[in-house]
Amino acid sequence: MRVRQKKLLGLSETGGILKSRCTSVKGKAFLQRIIQCGPPLARCCETVRVEAVYVRSKTQYVCQQCGAASPKWIGRCPSCQQWNTFVEERVTAAATDAPPSWDSTPIRFTDITGIETPRVSSGITEFDRVLGGGVVAGALTLLGGDPGVGKSTLMLDVASHLAESSVVLYASGEESAHQIKLRGERLSIRTTDLHIYAEMSVERILRAAENLNAKAVIIDSIQTTFSEKLEMAPGSIGQVREIASQLLFWTKKNHVPVFLIGHITKDGAIAGPKALEHIVDTVLYFEGPRQHPHRVVRTIKNRFGPAHEIGIFEMASNGLKPVEKPSALFLSQTESLKPGSVVLCSMEGSRPLLIEIQALVSRTHFGTPRRLATGLDPQRLALVAAVLEKRVGVNLWDQDIYLNVAGGLEVEEPAADLAIAGAILSSLFNRPADASTVIFGEVGLGGEIRPAMFPEIRLKEAATLGFKRGIVPSQSATAEWHSAMETIRVRDLREAQEAMFA
Repeated sequence: MRVRQKKLLGLSETGGILKSRCTSVKGKAFLQRIIQCGPPLARCCETVRVEAVYVRSKTQYVCQQCGAASPKWIGRCPSCQQWNTFVEERVTAAATDAPPSWDSTPIRFTDITGIETPRVSSGITEFDRVLGGGVVAGALTLLGGDPGVGKSTLMLDVASHLAESSVVLYASGEESAHQIKLRGERLSIRTTDLHIYAEMSVERILRAAENLNAKAVIIDSIQTTFSEKLEMAPGSIGQVREIASQLLFWTKKNHVPVFLIGHITKDGAIAGPKALEHIVDTVLYFEGPRQHPHRVVRTIKNRFGPAHEIGIFEMASNGLKPVEKPSALFLSQTESLKPGSVVLCSMEGSRPLLIEIQALVSRTHFGTPRRLATGLDPQRLALVAAVLEKRVGVNLWDQDIYLNVAGGLEVEEPAADLAIAGAILSSLFNRPADASTVIFGEVGLGGEIRPAMFPEIRLKEAATLGFKRGIVPSQSATAEWHSAMETIRVRDLREAQEAMFA
């Protein structure tokens, strides 16, 4: 296209994207101002000498759950099978600048010097546990949880402890600085190196962190933050992916830990593309029923430590307090157990927890008996009930079974099967179990008791809390047991029933 006169009014009102190469530096800078300001500035101008190419803008529909794209709106996403999740987004031209990357060259594996990842204590023992021992420099951590569970309170408390030894930036797009100040006074925060920044632009947040020479950055939340490079609403798939990429590059380049607070959907997953959880180094879930004072931080992914660790906190009037002996929190304080209750020694990551499993068996008033479970998988309850009927010979076909985990915790491991069976038998025969006995083991479809992981750690925790007896699987990876406890090894459900009511 040769150089010629173009009416600016016509170029600016086409609704498309204007790409141009100007014949002079002055004209190029002037045209850039026109593109940024839009039609109001263009109407004030007459002509400019440019060599222009007109590109028509495009739109596409993107699933807000999985990030799948479609040229038109679809009611149900073909990728994740979710309904009404497609939102229209504008497709802009690709940026001419290359994305940032680390200045490095290929290195032979044997020439790389292996060093242990340095860690800094967050000042909260339970939070250090879920991170694998402390905060890692250059780690990008994502914390998700239900609304009102205490995510912002926890991260503000972490920020105040980190600010005792270094400068910390807390950026919020959901609250003003005065609102954060009020919550900080409730937590008795007095540090002077904690900086509050009410901002939503990720570029401005990172510039502020560099100007302050911050040693830790906390962003609340990633769904309310946006990048100035994209013309999309905050929280959209493109914005979340772009922000996560920018933060990952920045934290690795500057060796500064960054914590992100994330929203979750009605299904319990972190809002945004699944790529967000793949990009970050650590994914934490903050959970806990509002009816109970305790909260649980669970590690889902950790590149710098073990996954599936948990940290337990108690919600108090002055914030979240770590619970150092959680087993005592979830056990009944009475000296005897009621019929239908047994004590399970469960493993959450590397931490043993003693939990009370409660069952209620009563005659059904419906054609099909009910199987309801709170804190446990209902499918697991139905499986254990079927094995009891087939292998032990008890009649449960006309009985409703209600199962509950005391304290509001959720137990997922198969080693809870034997405790489920014991609670059902105790309620069915109306016979209480021994209050000084713990039980664990997986139940197979043949009625056999399969071994559980870390039996020594479980029994050691039980002995510490004063338990005298343990009903455990006969098969185990090791023959070493805790000498302070009497251990009864059982091979199947019949032997377990005899041991429970002996």
